[in-house]
Amino acid sequence: MEIALFITQFLVVLGCIVMGTRSSGVGLGLWGGAGVAILVFGFRLAPGSPPVDALLIVLAIVLASSVMQVAGGIDWMVSIAATLIKKNPKQITLVAPLVSFVFAAGAGTSNILYPLLPIIQDLSYRNGIRPSRPLSLSVVATGIALACSPVSAAMAAMITLTDVSPFNYELIDIVKVTFPAAVVGIVATSFFVQRLGKDIADDPEIQAKIAAGTIPAPDGVQSGGAKKTKRGTQLAPTPVQTTVTTSGRNAAIIFLLGVVAIVVFGLFKAIRPLDAAGDPVGMTPIIEIVMFVTGTVILLVSRPTIAAVPKTTVFRAGMVSAIALFGLAWLTDTFLGAHSEDIASTVGNAVQAAPWIFALGVFVVCVLTTSQSTATRTIVPIGLVSGIPLGLLSGMWAGAFAGIYLLPTNGSQIAAANFDTTGSTKLGTKLYDHSFFVPSLLLAGTTIAAGALFGVLWG
Repeated sequence: MEIALFITQFLVVLGCIVMGTRSSGVGLGLWGGAGVAILVFGFRLAPGSPPVDALLIVLAIVLASSVMQVAGGIDWMVSIAATLIKKNPKQITLVAPLVSFVFAAGAGTSNILYPLLPIIQDLSYRNGIRPSRPLSLSVVATGIALACSPVSAAMAAMITLTDVSPFNYELIDIVKVTFPAAVVGIVATSFFVQRLGKDIADDPEIQAKIAAGTIPAPDGVQSGGAKKTKRGTQLAPTPVQTTVTTSGRNAAIIFLLGVVAIVVFGLFKAIRPLDAAGDPVGMTPIIEIVMFVTGTVILLVSRPTIAAVPKTTVFRAGMVSAIALFGLAWLTDTFLGAHSEDIASTVGNAVQAAPWIFALGVFVVCVLTTSQSTATRTIVPIGLVSGIPLGLLSGMWAGAFAGIYLLPTNGSQIAAANFDTTGSTKLGTKLYDHSFFVPSLLLAGTTIAAGALFGVLWG
């Protein structure tokens, strides 16, 4: 009877996640809350703890990031990233994903990639490189970047789970595993991605477009956005416009200094204030305080239009993530709170014997929800209850984030395909024949492997 009840409740949790995925956006949060109601009123389980700390971190980070965006900080960061990519056009399949990764980690959002997509497409094609290669890996690289960012919603969720007794595993402990693992994963995956798809000279679809004058030959691209073909001049797709200003530069620098401050506080406990018990203040309130101060300094120095903050893409995406995190995290905490001993003795034994099961769980939830923070709050508690060493858990957690791009449903995937005038970047007609499928699997595999190694060595 107990087993049947456990399975029934587990199916309720899965059903709510699936229904939330079908609704997407805030629907994830609504279905999570509905699931809590079913477990509490229908099965008489005690309500779990809502993820208040994680939500407060997300809100503080989103607020500071949105103020920076209004001030023009993201545009400035994009201009710097574009300059770095342009300096190494021949190695763009490696350089573009690494640059995209670093800037997404610094900004705490993968949205920074959008303005870079037309630049990556144009530079790769100019240099005779199939655009789908750097475009696909750059998109996927921003997914795992959020496991390396001190200011991402996913990291906020992770910290509030691990930076508590008895784990006391802090931000710096996580990043020292996830960051090098991600870099190794991107570098290793780039060698495989460089060979995906036919070269431009051997691709009949691209050659047919060149012959028809739809697109120019690679050496026929002129600067300024116009492309001269055998049948006249054809305009390239209009790139996302960015305006670089002094206030934007200052806002970005202030924000990045805030990120650095968080890392420094994570490294050196001695410089943190003390709590009532005489212990250093935990990283959860430190991150919240630093982000509020960061946003306030940006407001004073760059003077953005504060009324525009709630209208930014970063603010809207952040609020959606917070709502989804609230509902689903509360749902899983309610279920896990009632069955932690059963999970530790059954699922825990399986995960300890084969830790890759944990990585697979995070990967699958990322695929279903396209939300790293949701996957974190859903699966990481199971890994913690199962007793996976925290270094190993962190490394596998980071690599599994590539799963959000396994299906061609994400906005950056659609944008990359639209910006690729050669048509080499495809969304496909099936769930597995798109340009991001293989890079997602490769990056997940290589990063998980590297993360597991680094996690065991110094986690």
